[in-house]
Amino acid sequence: MASFPSVVDLNVGGVTYTTSLSTLTAEPNSLIADLFTNKHTIGKDSQGRYFIDRDGQLFRFILDYLRTKKIVLPDVFAERERLRTEAEYYRLTDLVSQLATNKRLSLTPYQSTATPPPVSPSYGTNCYITVGYRGSFAFGRDGMASDVKFRKLTRILVSGKVLICREIFGETLNESRDPDHGQDDRYTARYFLKHLSLESAFDSLQEAGFRMVGSCGSGTSCGSGEPLKPGMDSEENRWNHYNEFVFCRP
Repeated sequence: MASFPSVVDLNVGGVTYTTSLSTLTAEPNSLIADLFTNKHTIGKDSQGRYFIDRDGQLFRFILDYLRTKKIVLPDVFAERERLRTEAEYYRLTDLVSQLATNKRLSLTPYQSTATPPPVSPSYGTNCYITVGYRGSFAFGRDGMASDVKFRKLTRILVSGKVLICREIFGETLNESRDPDHGQDDRYTARYFLKHLSLESAFDSLQEAGFRMVGSCGSGTSCGSGEPLKPGMDSEENRWNHYNEFVFCRP
């Protein structure tokens, strides 16, 4: 029989979280409580974190509910049905009921309204967020440019006002590289996300009322002549690139 620590590290669908055992067992009849009271077995990933093979982005709302027993969604939230499916899977019946009766505005990504949805005071207005990522391309077997394929994305970076970044990205935001912890009313370019899904990052911004207003991209080391790191492929190094997307909420 497993003995669980009081502070638990989780990997939910590739997104990492840290929470308390008391939070995970707050709903005794839920599947999550079963997993962490030995009624069901739960595996671990290669880093020793407990692994749940479900939607990692939506799990932040599951954790919020377990902590407060209520659900608070963004004013524009496009994934209500998916979140309801997750709540049903975890056997969180009260959360399912709250999602069914919650009357907040819910739009698909391509819908629009005649008037913009109200902005939460916590987000503020006239906000800018910049999302950037580094990646690389590689040629196919025949060496033809038409066979160039996306190969990997190494990190998604986030720049903007600290409080806004936290509200939008929640526990998917990694602040470990930021040296100025505790000063909330400031801007930073040191944050990055715990996952590598650009679409998920864009969804989070869209749900908070942001729209992309600009983008740019460039090579990062093409022809630099710098020595390669051990294990780095020379052809891949030639095709490294960096991209940024600027989002604004007027």
